[in-house]
Amino acid sequence: MKNVIVGQSGGPTAVINSSLLGVFKTAKDRGADIVYGMVHGIKGLLDRDIVDLSTRFKTDLDNDLLKRTPSSFLGSCRYKLPDIEGNEDTYEKIFAILNELEIYAFFYIGGNDSMDTIKKLSDYGEKIKSPIHFMGVPKTIDNDLAITDHTPGYGSAAKYIASTTKEIIRDGLVYDYPVVSVIEVMGRNAGWLTAATALAKGEDCEGVDAIYLPEVVFDLGNFLDYVGKLLKEDRSVVIAVSEGIKVADGRYVCELADHVDYVDAFGHKQLAGTARYLAGEVAKKYGVKTRAIELSSLQRCASHIQSRIDVTEAYNVGGAAVKAAFEGMSGQVITLKRISDDPYMCITEAADVHFIANVEKKVPREWITEDGTNVKKELVHYIYPLIQAEISPLWVNGLPRHIRLHVRSTIK
Repeated sequence: MKNVIVGQSGGPTAVINSSLLGVFKTAKDRGADIVYGMVHGIKGLLDRDIVDLSTRFKTDLDNDLLKRTPSSFLGSCRYKLPDIEGNEDTYEKIFAILNELEIYAFFYIGGNDSMDTIKKLSDYGEKIKSPIHFMGVPKTIDNDLAITDHTPGYGSAAKYIASTTKEIIRDGLVYDYPVVSVIEVMGRNAGWLTAATALAKGEDCEGVDAIYLPEVVFDLGNFLDYVGKLLKEDRSVVIAVSEGIKVADGRYVCELADHVDYVDAFGHKQLAGTARYLAGEVAKKYGVKTRAIELSSLQRCASHIQSRIDVTEAYNVGGAAVKAAFEGMSGQVITLKRISDDPYMCITEAADVHFIANVEKKVPREWITEDGTNVKKELVHYIYPLIQAEISPLWVNGLPRHIRLHVRSTIK
């Protein structure tokens, strides 16, 4: 019997469910008897909160809806597995459940922290000589996974960010008095998402006036001086900033105004308020109208503006993970390798999870202008192929139709 199990972890994306579908359909096509889903990731597995996905994905309509549904169908978690040494009881419990379910392969869809889970499980499995295969399926709008050219989820988020930025720029130009808009984009330590605002510039759009990424130390004084210079040239100024930009002493800009209290299981501070703080500083210095615009979760759940390239690649990495596991691989993560820009083409490969887990890929410094106020054309050319084409939602009563997990078959 070849049963498999799949889970989703970390922050969701607009296409994470395409990867889930890729795992499910490919596993069934390869002869898997049961495809189980972990509800709320590895934590759900420990709680025995598990569903047979065959009870939910019965028709082609279910599959079409799943591809068009944002967020994590199975739910997510930010649960950090302890180090193996000294905590073997946790791993014994996990493997006991997997053995009870007669699991042949375990798939985890997620980003850096999720790949840490795959690394630890595969290491323990190797230690006890378990026959279970552990595979990572890449996902993150942050685009910060090592080795892979890019991550599924990034293209759709970039498409939403660039499109919304164009609309914000148009909106700012309606008044005959100065307005400074500061757009805050997700990105703790890597500025890939914020860089997508550069795509707004074209023959029908002036583009943003400045872009600040976390790869470059942020100087508040220089920022305010630059805004002053821009205000002398234009009545509308639009600036994009990563939520994770830091000043020279290592503090996040958002911490200059408010103390950040919440820290997740992986030690990540909750970042918010960067745009609000900077807009306030601009208003104080120049006495102009300002707007702080936080895209927040909108950039990762906008399934109505999915990139077709992104949907396809998300599905493909899920399927490739199953194929690799059924060919005997374990402790691997599926990656995307770009082999052509014109025409754009990517293939899937497998890479050792030890070279990916807990490793952040940042925007190359040479793709950022020397003064740190914008990005170069190389970065724009890198992103453009990832946002191409669309998949229309299935509209019902004027709204997009989604699919929910409301059939539960929990195994206790």
